[in-house]
Amino acid sequence: MTHHVLAPRRAALATLLAAGLAPWTLAGAQPGYPSKPVRIIVGFPAGTGPDIVARLLAQKLSEQWGNLGVVVDNRPGAGGIIAASEAARAAPDGHTLMLGETGQLSIAPSTYQRLAYDPQKDFLPISQVVTSDFVLLVNPQKVPARNVPDFVAWARQRKELFFATFGAGTPGHFGAFMFGSAVQLKPEPVHYKNTNDALGGLFSGDVHAVFATAALAAPQVKAGKLVALGSTGATRTQAMPDVPTIKEQGFPALEFNSWFGIVAPARTAPDIATRLQADIVRALQQPDSRTRLEEAGFRVTGTTGEELARIMRADTVTWGKAVAATGFRAD
Repeated sequence: MTHHVLAPRRAALATLLAAGLAPWTLAGAQPGYPSKPVRIIVGFPAGTGPDIVARLLAQKLSEQWGNLGVVVDNRPGAGGIIAASEAARAAPDGHTLMLGETGQLSIAPSTYQRLAYDPQKDFLPISQVVTSDFVLLVNPQKVPARNVPDFVAWARQRKELFFATFGAGTPGHFGAFMFGSAVQLKPEPVHYKNTNDALGGLFSGDVHAVFATAALAAPQVKAGKLVALGSTGATRTQAMPDVPTIKEQGFPALEFNSWFGIVAPARTAPDIATRLQADIVRALQQPDSRTRLEEAGFRVTGTTGEELARIMRADTVTWGKAVAATGFRAD
């Protein structure tokens, strides 16, 4: 019986070899992936949350793939739009990936009239890697409040309230509007080119507050440079368990977060996508990986590609409503 089952397969293999075709043609797969160094494009500067995640993945994937390296290519600017535009144009061979985030993949379609890529059509979701809550930060030398109700009371006594953002169209930008709606205030967003500039504005007193990811906020808070008034998650962030959520402080409508996930250019072969997803999840499941990411302020997920696609679609709708409420449109 075994002979009768294998005989057709052997015949097909012989036909392929006689025709000069490689046996992997049967499955449509590419042999020996990866066959050269893999590049992970990141749309934010070195040292930021996305960069931390990408470099950990690069290290762990390099260990799995032997001598072939994985390099992180930082392409900051325009809230990650520059990086996403480049990644969308890359060859769909699995050797160029992007660590994408909420702003690039779910918010940008609602904010940019002429976006150089379509997140739904130009990318193949591989796996959501981590999520990160936002933290409301103030400079203790400039703002007297130490919790959200006191900050709201302080802000209502002022004629103006300036919120720093890490770029127009980013989650922190619309998070400021969501905060204003929840507490009946009208914050004025001040857009900076990057995280360092935005934090500089907070230190100088040019702005009063910022929504930063827990990964970015934790070192500043632990060093005593900034004060965390509250976090935006459903539960407290592990990186700062002493900081109550904004919901706990009497504002139940204010809950949002950001996420990072690996995507590949569309038309990447399914077998490569499957291999990538499995290797990424394996990397995230290592105890030291989880510890490092959680200490940096992230929640480790490691989803399927289908689940990341669902998250992207759902968040496009959710953030689209927030964008529409502000009337904001980028050039």
